Amino acid sequence: MKNPFSSKLSKFSFKLSKFPSGKQWKHFFSALSKKEKTLFFALTLIALASLSFLSFNFYTSHTIAIAKNGGTFSEGVLGQPKFLNPLYLSSQDIDRDIVEIIFSGIMKYDENGKLINDLAESYEIKDESKTFEFVLKNAFWHDGTPVTSDDIAFTVGLIQNPDYQSPLRIKLTGILVEPLSSNKIAFKLPKTYPGFLETLTFKVLPKHIFKDLPYNGFPLTLASKEYLVGSGPFKIDKIEQDSSGFVKKITLNKNKDYFLKEPYLDKVEFVFFKNERDLSSALSMKDLDGASLASGKLGIGLKDYALGLPRYFALFFNLNKENSFQDKGLRQAISLAINKAKIVKEVFSNKGQVADSPALPLFFGLNDLAEKKEFNKEEASKLFDQLDFKINETTGKREATKLKEPIFIFTKALTLKSEGQEVSKLQECLAKFPDVYPGGTISGYFGSQTRVAVIKFQEKFKAEILTPAGLTKATGDVKQMTREKLNEICFPGGEETTSFEITITTSDQYPLLDIAESIKNDLEALSLNVEINAVSLSELQINVLSKRNFELLLFGEALGSIPDPFTFWHSSQKDYPGLNIGGYVSKQADEFLTKAREAQTEQERNKNLEAFQEVVAKDLPAIFLVRPDYIYTLSSNLKGFAMQKITEPSKRFSTIENWYKKTKRVWR
Repeated sequence: MKNPFSSKLSKFSFKLSKFPSGKQWKHFFSALSKKEKTLFFALTLIALASLSFLSFNFYTSHTIAIAKNGGTFSEGVLGQPKFLNPLYLSSQDIDRDIVEIIFSGIMKYDENGKLINDLAESYEIKDESKTFEFVLKNAFWHDGTPVTSDDIAFTVGLIQNPDYQSPLRIKLTGILVEPLSSNKIAFKLPKTYPGFLETLTFKVLPKHIFKDLPYNGFPLTLASKEYLVGSGPFKIDKIEQDSSGFVKKITLNKNKDYFLKEPYLDKVEFVFFKNERDLSSALSMKDLDGASLASGKLGIGLKDYALGLPRYFALFFNLNKENSFQDKGLRQAISLAINKAKIVKEVFSNKGQVADSPALPLFFGLNDLAEKKEFNKEEASKLFDQLDFKINETTGKREATKLKEPIFIFTKALTLKSEGQEVSKLQECLAKFPDVYPGGTISGYFGSQTRVAVIKFQEKFKAEILTPAGLTKATGDVKQMTREKLNEICFPGGEETTSFEITITTSDQYPLLDIAESIKNDLEALSLNVEINAVSLSELQINVLSKRNFELLLFGEALGSIPDPFTFWHSSQKDYPGLNIGGYVSKQADEFLTKAREAQTEQERNKNLEAFQEVVAKDLPAIFLVRPDYIYTLSSNLKGFAMQKITEPSKRFSTIENWYKKTKRVWR
C-alpha cells in the first residue's frame, strides 16, 4: 500500500545547502498529522530547553558572580539617637553604630575580631613596646580636607582634657603624642604595653571643624551636619524627623573617596521604631535588610548571625562597704544557687555560653579553670544553713542569725578601793544573787561589803572560777576567771535574728533585667528574700557606678580583641572613674594582671591570665554568669557580610565597605 505521507513529501525538494523557506515549512506542517505535529513540537521544545540549559550551564560554569555597585541597606532600630560624637562613647548602640560608619580610627577590626590597619598605612613598635610610630594613609575628610597627624594629636588632646569628661580618658592618660610630619605620628607610653594598639581604635575628629569650640560648646546631641564630618565609608546625607521631633530616618551616602575602597552600597539607612513589634513586622515584610533584635527573629528570607563577643555579664559584690557579702561563704552559697545554663537557654535562646572567669578562656583560647563550681541547689541550701541563714517557719523566708553584742563587758581587774562604772556594774551583777550580796548597794565604790560579796560569788561558782585558776580559797579580787563568769551571767551576748534581704541593682533594659529576674527566681526557690532595683542607664552611671552605691550589681564588661582585664580588676582601679566597680583588692591578682599587660608574647600573656583567673575563682569577688553571642538578623539579599567575632556591637559595621546587594557575572 502506498504511503500517503511519502507521496506528499515527494512533491517537495529539500536541499541541504539552505534552510527551508517559509513556504516549504508551511507545506511541511500541512503534511503532518495532529499526532505528528504534537510530537514534533514536543521534541522541538525539548531540544530548545536542552540547548538553553547547556548554554546556561556553560555560562555559569565559566563565569563568577561578583559584587556590583548600587543598592541601599536599611537597618531597623529601636529608640532614638542622642549624640553622634565619638569623644563620648554613648551607651546607646545606635549612636555607636552611626559613629562607626562615619568616622575612622588608626586601627580597626577584621571579620574575626583581629586588629588591622585603618588610617594607619604602617607602624613600628619600639623601645620595648613603649613607643608606637605610625605612617598614615592618604585619607580625606568628607568635606575634602586631608586627614593629618594633627587631627589625631588634636583628638587625643580632647580625650585627655578633663574638661571634656571623655570616658576614653582613662585609656590615654599619661600618653604623649608627637606629630612627626603631616602623615607620621608617634605615641610614647610611660610603661611597656604591647596591647596599646587596641586603644587606637578610637575614632579621629577633624581638627579644622572642632578646634575653635570650647568644651562647653562641644556638640553632644544630634547636631548640625557640619559636626558630623568624618573620614569613614559613609557620610551623613539627611536626618528626617516628624513634627514632634522624633527621628524617623537617618540616611548616609557612600564616600566615593574612602581611603580603603569605594563601598559597593550607594546608601545606608537607619530607620527608627518606637516598639519591637513594628520593627519585627517591617523586617518580616522585607521593608528592612537588617536589625538587632533581643533574641533574633528568623523568618523567610532572613538569617540570624550569632557573632562572638568578648563580653560577660556578672553579679558584682560591693566589697567597698561593710555588709554581709564580705563573708566569702555567703558569696559561695549564692553562686551555687544560680542556674547559669538556664539563663543562657531562657534569656539568650541558647545563643551564648556559661561564663566562669573574667578572662573568657574559651573565647580567647586559654586553658579553662582547674576547678569550677556548678549549679547545685542542695549544696547551696546546706551552706546557707551552716552560715546561720535559716528559714523562719512563720514567714517561710531565710533570716540572718548573728551573735548579739553584750551591752557591757568587764575588762578591768577590780579590788578594794576600786571605783567607777565597772564597780557599779559589778554591784548590779552581784545584787542578782541575794545570798551573795543581800544589801545590794550600788555605790560605784569597791568597799568591804562588795569584797565579801565577791568572795561569796567565787565560792558559789568555785568549779568555774577557783579550780581552773588553781585556787582553793576565794580572794575577793575580780580577775580574769571571775570577770568571765560575771560576763556570762550578767551580760550575755546571745544570738539575734534579723531579716535578710538581697537587693540586686541593674538596668531596666533587656537583657540585664531578664537575667536579674532569673537570678531572683533561683534565690527565692531557696527561701531568700530578693528585690530588684532596676534603673535607667543614665541613673546607673550617675548614681550607682560613680558612687559605688549598691549591694549586688548585675552588669556587663567587655574585653577587646587582646584580653586585658586590668582596668576591671586591678586594685588601682577600684575608685571612680576606675572600672573595678566591686572594689576587689588582691596583691596576687594585681601582679598577674600587670605581668599579662606587659607581656611581650601571647604565650606569656596567656600564662598570667590563667593564673589571674584562678585567683579570682578562689576569692569570688563576683559571680560570672554568661557570655552571650550578639544576634544580628540580615536579609538573604545582602551579601559580603563575613563577621565572625566582634569586640562590641557597632563593630559589625567594621567592614561595611565590602557589603553589597547587586551582582554581575564576569568570565573566569
